[in-house]
Amino acid sequence: MKKWLRLGAVAVFCASCGWAVDWKALKPQGFVSDFAGVIDPGTRLELEEYCGQVERSTGVRISFVTISSLEGEPLEDVVKTIFRAWGQVPNAAAPEKDERVMLVLTVNDRHDWVETGPGLKPELTNGLAPQILRESRLALRKKDYGEALRGAAETIGNASAKAHHLTLHARITRRVRWSLSDSIPWAAVAGGLLMLVVLMWAGNPAGYGGLGGRGLLPGLMRHGTMSRSTWGSRGSGGFGGYDSGDASGGFGGGCCRDW
Repeated sequence: MKKWLRLGAVAVFCASCGWAVDWKALKPQGFVSDFAGVIDPGTRLELEEYCGQVERSTGVRISFVTISSLEGEPLEDVVKTIFRAWGQVPNAAAPEKDERVMLVLTVNDRHDWVETGPGLKPELTNGLAPQILRESRLALRKKDYGEALRGAAETIGNASAKAHHLTLHARITRRVRWSLSDSIPWAAVAGGLLMLVVLMWAGNPAGYGGLGGRGLLPGLMRHGTMSRSTWGSRGSGGFGGYDSGDASGGFGGGCCRDW
């Protein structure tokens, strides 16, 4: 009996591994579709009212979607599947155009993605995704998903009004706002300064390169100066480019891999 139970459990496990999530089956719950259950009712009501005013004023429909996990599927594929499936959602201001902006948050995977419809004005879509992710990232790192959506909503609303040359009277409460200091990697800066202090004061071998000196870095600098004066100047190649490591995209969408 135990043998058959074990075999049955293995069969059920293998079958469940082959089941794929039907993302098309998800249905919009309004402007905020909180399938992960991370948005409190008060914030959700405020977002629904704000997004409704943005749509009535500019024709741009905002959709916020939270899901618990991607279930091992690629982020972009999941978002595009949901975006296409919800493409028939009527736009109250311009039903013939796809003027949608969708932000999807995957809570357990710590991913987000911004998808935009082709009917949006170019001046609205250019650089929109990085702005949304920038304004919501600080709140996401604090797991304040409601505040993250507030920041995204305000960013989309202001950009939509500007693109349509309108004054948006709708307002939304913000508790956390992005500032330039948030983009500075303070831990890396502190580590670099500490390393510089160590190099400046760490003792180098006595008589290193025929030079005295207290720190390793000053000794190396003086040694380099002496070498150049002795052997003459040498040409040096330029530094290669650097990768900013920013995962956020520009036109059409973007993703942030780590909050």
